[in-house]
Amino acid sequence: MNAHAPRLEASLEDTAGAWLRILANYRQPRLGRSVFELLVTVVPFAVLWALAYVSVIYKFWPGLILVVPAAAFLLRLFMIQHDCGHGSFFARRRLDTWTGRGLGVLTLTPYDYWRRAHTLHHASAGNLDERGVGDITTLTVEEFQARSWFGRLGYRLYRNPLVMFGIGPAWVFLFKQRLPFGMMRSGAMPWISTMGTNLAIAILVALMIWTVGVVPFVLIHLPVVLLAGAAGVWLFYVQHQFEETHWAKTDEWEFPEAALHGASHYDLPVVLRWVSGNIGVHHVHHLSSRIPYYRLPEVLRDYPELAGIGRISLWQSLGCVRLALWDERKGRLVSFRDAARAR
Repeated sequence: MNAHAPRLEASLEDTAGAWLRILANYRQPRLGRSVFELLVTVVPFAVLWALAYVSVIYKFWPGLILVVPAAAFLLRLFMIQHDCGHGSFFARRRLDTWTGRGLGVLTLTPYDYWRRAHTLHHASAGNLDERGVGDITTLTVEEFQARSWFGRLGYRLYRNPLVMFGIGPAWVFLFKQRLPFGMMRSGAMPWISTMGTNLAIAILVALMIWTVGVVPFVLIHLPVVLLAGAAGVWLFYVQHQFEETHWAKTDEWEFPEAALHGASHYDLPVVLRWVSGNIGVHHVHHLSSRIPYYRLPEVLRDYPELAGIGRISLWQSLGCVRLALWDERKGRLVSFRDAARAR
C-alpha cells in the first residue's frame, strides 16, 4: 500500500462521492509509458498479421491460429482508443484525438461518433430513465411483460448468447458503425466521423488487398475483427450486466453511487487483464474515467477495499449470460425464468 495515499475514514457505502477526490491523484498519464503501451500493442499486432499471411501463402493452415492472438492485440488497440476518447491516454487533446481516429480505422469504430455515444453512456449508466445510448438494451420485468408476444420474442432473441456475442459484434463493427445511428440529426460531426472513417477503411482495405490478395485478407482479417469484436462486446456486457449491479430512477440516481456499484470489478487472470487494458476495473474507471488504464492497478494496490466492490471472477461471469431483466422490486438483474416464476 502507498503510504502517501489519503485514506477514507467513513465506510465505503457512505463515501462514494469522496472517491472522486481521491482518485483525481491518479489521472495524470505518463507520456513515456503511453508511447510504450501503444508500441507494444501495434507492433505485435502487425507481426502476428504478417505471420498469419505467410502461413496462408505457404498453405500452412495451422498457422491461421495466429488470428486469435492478433485479435487479442486488436482488442487492446480498442482499449487504447477508448482511453484516448476519455482524454486519458496522453492527456493532450489533439494527440489523443488523432491517435483515437487512427486506431478507429483499425477497429472499424468512427472515433468522434463513438466518443460522443460513450460519453452519454458514462453520464447516464444505471439511470432507468436514460437508457438507450451506448448501452446493452435492458428492460425491466414490467416492461418486458407489457410487450406483445412478438416484442417479447424479439427481446429474447436479442438476449440470446449466439446473437449477443456472435451476430451482434458482426452487425455492430461491420455494418452499424458505418452510419451514425442514434445521431442522424445531431449535426455534421457524427456524419463526418463515420464517413471519414469509412473512407479511410476503404483505402486501407484496398491497399491491403492489392498487397496480399483478396483471399488471404479475408481469411485473416475477418476472423480477427469478429473475434476481437465478440471479446469486446463480452467485456462491455459483463461490466454492467451482473446480478448485483445498480439501477435507479432519475430522482434517486446519483453518479458516484451508480459508477461505484453499477459497474463490476471483473477480476481476470493477469494475461487477460493485460490484453483488455485493465478495463475489468470498471467501477473505478466509471468513477474517474480520466485515469489511464495502466494506472488502474495502482488504485487497487493503494485502496484494496475497492477490489471487493462488484467483484466477479471469470467463472462467475459465465452465469451473467442468463441475466436479462431488471427487477425493480428486488433491485437486481434476473433471468427470464426467475421473472416468470415470480409472476
